Amino acid sequence: MTANAVLSPPDKRRPVQWSNPITYGLALAVAAVSIAPVVYVIVGGFRTTPQIVANPAGLPDPWVWDNYARVLTQSNFWKQAFNSGVIALGTTLGVVLLGVCAAFVLARYTFRGREVLYTFFTLGLLFPAGAAILPLYLMLRDLSLINSYYAVILPQIAFSLPLTIVILRPFLAAVPRELEDAAAIDGSGRLGFLWRILLPLSRPALVTVGILAFVASWNAFLLPLLVLGDANLHTLPLGVQNFSSQYTSDTAGILAFTSLAMLPALLFFTFAEKQIVGGLQGAVKG
Repeated sequence: MTANAVLSPPDKRRPVQWSNPITYGLALAVAAVSIAPVVYVIVGGFRTTPQIVANPAGLPDPWVWDNYARVLTQSNFWKQAFNSGVIALGTTLGVVLLGVCAAFVLARYTFRGREVLYTFFTLGLLFPAGAAILPLYLMLRDLSLINSYYAVILPQIAFSLPLTIVILRPFLAAVPRELEDAAAIDGSGRLGFLWRILLPLSRPALVTVGILAFVASWNAFLLPLLVLGDANLHTLPLGVQNFSSQYTSDTAGILAFTSLAMLPALLFFTFAEKQIVGGLQGAVKG
């Protein structure tokens, strides 16, 4: 018997790990359940209403492009898309700016009641926006903000701030104090430290909260429905409702309009998926 044979460890077979296949199977099942309705809506826009009635689960035969062309040329799609873009961008800028300011104070300043204030913000995650609709509408009416972009932007900023602060605070708090001391020695104040060091280091978190705020604003329905009575200010979710009410029997046209309305947010969210995951992971680790 050779020395290598004596010294070699016994051949132990590794047990088969079924956890990964099960996890992947569940992930694929959840993905299929989530993606299937989106695919059905998009593909349904390329069919005619008689095709959908005859075979709801079938594929287009032939493929019809008139539904999408009609939505883009014969409806208020572009105006509603512009309104949605203005409101979503305004909400995103407000959420990121105010969220950074609040999270910076809660992360880098030490004062009495800091944790109580942070807890107050986190409790906002438990407050449903629907419960505040009536008093919110009355307050906006008293401020003469009804039928304006501000009637949607300002409340959306307020309801998005709790999650924004919860995500940003760990990033801003994780930066070592030594960097702040070095910046102070170089003559940089607290705002300079925030602008030159903290914000670049917290880029994943900023992108995350910005994307979440943008997508939530783009898909918002209840608040614009109540405060935007002027049809010229309607957003795309309201446009889908109006189009569905106007063309009740045109199922294919409704699917085409719905597809185009959700496409920008869907693409935006898909391309920024890695940024969102990275930002949320950093928030959890912090």
